[in-house]
Amino acid sequence: MEENKFNFSEDASAEEAKDKAVQESKDAVKKDAAGLFVSIKTFLNDLLDFRDDTDRDATIEAIKADIPFKGATAWILICSIFVASIGLNANSTAVVIGAMLISPLMGPILGLGLSLAINDIDTLKKSLINLATMIVLSLLTAFLFFKFFPLSEDTIELLGRVKPDIRDVLIAFFGGLALIIARTKKGTIASVIFGVAIATALMPPLCTAGYGLAKGNFDYFRGAMYLFTINTIFIALATFLVLKILRFPMLKYANSAKRKRIAQFASLLALVVMIPAVLTFLTVLKESNFNRDAGLFIQNELSALPHAEHIKDNSKFTFVDSKELPSVIELNTFGLDEIPQSTIDVISSRLKSYSALEKNVKLVVNQNRDRNLDNIKYMAQIRNRDSLDLMSQHQKITFLENKVRVLSKFEQETIPFEDLSKEVNINYESLESFSYAKVVNSNFKTLDTITVFTVKWKDSITNLNQIISEKNKLSRWLKQKLKLDTLIVKQVK
Repeated sequence: MEENKFNFSEDASAEEAKDKAVQESKDAVKKDAAGLFVSIKTFLNDLLDFRDDTDRDATIEAIKADIPFKGATAWILICSIFVASIGLNANSTAVVIGAMLISPLMGPILGLGLSLAINDIDTLKKSLINLATMIVLSLLTAFLFFKFFPLSEDTIELLGRVKPDIRDVLIAFFGGLALIIARTKKGTIASVIFGVAIATALMPPLCTAGYGLAKGNFDYFRGAMYLFTINTIFIALATFLVLKILRFPMLKYANSAKRKRIAQFASLLALVVMIPAVLTFLTVLKESNFNRDAGLFIQNELSALPHAEHIKDNSKFTFVDSKELPSVIELNTFGLDEIPQSTIDVISSRLKSYSALEKNVKLVVNQNRDRNLDNIKYMAQIRNRDSLDLMSQHQKITFLENKVRVLSKFEQETIPFEDLSKEVNINYESLESFSYAKVVNSNFKTLDTITVFTVKWKDSITNLNQIISEKNKLSRWLKQKLKLDTLIVKQVK
């Protein structure tokens, strides 16, 4: 009995020792994990924290120094606009990049963000005035260039600035972040500033807007100015956020009431800037999603249709940012067999398979339900696609066919004139000369050729009846000889 009791006590002690070892192991793991977490946190903090490397006074001074727009800055802007316009016109990316590097447009935009972040109303006014002046001067310069330069046409570089999407928003925001972070660092990083100037591309949209004004294409103007506005808002927003995170000192005013009013105004203006920025982001995101899914819908859902590639090539989609009006996907089948309504219903039902097309999207199918009524539309579609005037082409083809027919007939009716003239000389000794020609005749609708022989009788032949008789005889003989239904024998004196 005592032996069993001793064994039981020994087992309990071993179990307790084991539990204690397990707990100590867990505690050690927790301690190591906590230490690892602290180490990672310290590493990331050292890696990403740039507050200690910020020179607030120098940053504010540098941004304010870049805001004024006069003298040399104005001429630099004009030159950069000309260079950018030439680059867009020549479709040269390298030239456009060079123009962006020398452009002074970034200064007033950073001034907007700075003034809102530190409640500096004077800097805000200067920034707005100088930015507006720069925009007007840029548009005027680009307008004059594209209006009077003789070589001016749509290029890929120009068209790339008239349809902003979500990527342009992200480029502007993160480019603005990189720019203001570089500006706040002790010893400004010039390469970052140049890189942001290239990435955000403030100059090309203004040049494209000037091109739109010069050509009277207000869709180009609106699209390009929309892109420029996106870049401006999100660069200013990034500047505002970074300076707030870095806790740049608010500007103090001796008059407490004035300080309060300015603080309220700056906060309100910051809110006004942020709300359009968010709305712009959401709108561009919706449009990008719609364009992506509409393209996929056309590519995937129309493949089973007859003439699918032709229908895909002539289809288009239009995004409408409205609750009342739907966005439209338009299919054009002009010149092809009609798509049955049952098939259209099935295709339309497939819209719900795409997240961006589930709501407020309409599928429109343009068909030749009445081919006579739709003929004009069909012709317009072909002209737009191939840039050909079909009626003009038809007339040209008809003319050329007639010409070929006449030339072919001319070749077929060519006669051996040398042998023929010898026979005529033998049979008609009273002839002094004999000539032959093919005459092309037109009634302004068709062309035809007529064989004409010209004869001249010797002066010794004066009897008019004899001349007429010989002429008729020669005509009959030539028709028989040459197997011609029609020919003319013409007499000259």
